[in-house]
Amino acid sequence: MTVVRATAPVRVCDAGGWTDTWFAGGGVVCSLAVAPGAQVTMEIDDAPGPVTLDIAATGERYVVAPGEPTPARHPLLEAALRTCPPPPGRRTRMRIEAAVPPGCGTGTSAAVVVALVAALRAAAGNPTEPGALARIAHTVETGLGLQSGVQDQHAAAFGGCNLIHVREYPDASVEPIDVAEDLVKALDERLVTVYLGRPHRSSQLHERVITMMEQHRHAGDVLAPMRAAATAAAAALRASDLEAYGDALRDNTDAQAGLHPVLVSDDAHALINLARDHGAAGWKVNGAGGEGGSVTIVAAADAPRRDAMLLAIDAVPAWQRLALHYSREGAVVHAAS
Repeated sequence: MTVVRATAPVRVCDAGGWTDTWFAGGGVVCSLAVAPGAQVTMEIDDAPGPVTLDIAATGERYVVAPGEPTPARHPLLEAALRTCPPPPGRRTRMRIEAAVPPGCGTGTSAAVVVALVAALRAAAGNPTEPGALARIAHTVETGLGLQSGVQDQHAAAFGGCNLIHVREYPDASVEPIDVAEDLVKALDERLVTVYLGRPHRSSQLHERVITMMEQHRHAGDVLAPMRAAATAAAAALRASDLEAYGDALRDNTDAQAGLHPVLVSDDAHALINLARDHGAAGWKVNGAGGEGGSVTIVAAADAPRRDAMLLAIDAVPAWQRLALHYSREGAVVHAAS
């Protein structure tokens, strides 16, 4: 038996999000990779047999027959299997796991596909560099007709902190940002990511924004504050200045609300107000925003104020703090026979 395990981080604080889309006319995104994210474990026997998917989040287990129509129970996973088929003629069991809830706005689905593609290509003897891995994963998603920017796949494939430049969608280049060790410690202490208790559907939000953008004659002006926020966020991280970083994230969230009112929900506003009352430096509605999803807060440097904020967050039953930490690693494959 051969066991292949692949992991990929998710991301938070995607300053410049929405500018990495096909309708943006070019963009730039600064985001942080965080772990734990997605994990795929493949067990490949020498004996013939089917391909079985085991989905941890739903408790489902079902067979996907190579060369036959897929069940369409999990279209993204099944599309990845069509793009990068498992070893033919060998019984294969694949367990798909994610440490964060689906639909929480942290690029979970992209991280899962990146990890799955990495595992499948490694099993076929085709290790893949991060840029190609991100492109394949993005093609899997858009091949299903889903609206998708490119930042999530690149964050999952590369890890760390990056300024992702999109000059001609979907082509992107990644500019790594060196995050000092002291800043990593501060990020892990002060970044608080809260799942608001309901998933959102990113592709549907994209459709609503696209409709609005098509009616807007100056789309570049609408997205300009987000591009500026991404650049400011990167500069702040290079300078190890978390207060300036919080300012950039706050500016980006204000720009999200200005892009379309549905992108910053009432629940997100309630959490932001709570964070402001406890001296937080900034906040970012993660991903596309909308109902549900998550918000990442740059909590106050003062530990008592930070602790008081955490108690207030935990007092809201629907909200869930996610135990995430900064990840320098992107997608990683481990194989053992």
